[in-house]
Amino acid sequence: LKKAIEQAGGSVSGLEMWVNGISCIIHPVNPHAPTVHFNYRHFQISKPNGDVVAWWFGGGQDLTPIYLYDEDAKLVHTSLKGACEKHDPEYYPKFKPWADKYFYHTARKEARGIGGIFFDDLDDKPKDELFAFVKDCADSFEPSYFPILEKRSKTAYTQDEVDWQALRHGRYVEFNLVYDRGTKFGFSVPGVNIEAVLMSLPLTVRYMYKHVPPSGSPERRLLDTLTGPPRDWA
Repeated sequence: LKKAIEQAGGSVSGLEMWVNGISCIIHPVNPHAPTVHFNYRHFQISKPNGDVVAWWFGGGQDLTPIYLYDEDAKLVHTSLKGACEKHDPEYYPKFKPWADKYFYHTARKEARGIGGIFFDDLDDKPKDELFAFVKDCADSFEPSYFPILEKRSKTAYTQDEVDWQALRHGRYVEFNLVYDRGTKFGFSVPGVNIEAVLMSLPLTVRYMYKHVPPSGSPERRLLDTLTGPPRDWA
């Protein structure tokens, strides 16, 4: 957008924005099945006569487990890394830390989940090459996530685990309403369909004052992972 403004002489007057993309957020019922999010988008800025002054791609994917299974995190990251490396060996080493930084709840000092990839303002290669990259990232979603969902959705769970899931959902809501750029952008658009902006939120959340799970518990293991340094899952 900055480039478009500069090319238009420092003013956005008369410029037109065209955006398309795809978003998916899944909050499974079973707390052992992780929440997942991906979004891939294309922006284009044009003059009224149709001349394109700027375009770029953005997007990413991240996994938010309620109960941490290392093999699930490794599967998702390995899949994303493979999609990135098909197009540029520097993409995953760049976009993985970007996701770690972006999907971070600063006030809580904890990550939203175990990360994935994130990128924005991607316009450093021909458009068809970058579209092929974005498409491969999106195509990596199904073979990496649905085997996890199928496996974890069959795991028996307790009411205590459902309560923990609701607490983690509360963290998800906090992040999306306070930090997520897409949500904040949606709020600023006149006439926006607010239901579409908030479609990423889980149905049930729970809050407890300064809740810390007991040491040695699977809940504490997740929290320790989210408050610790980012891990190299791939």
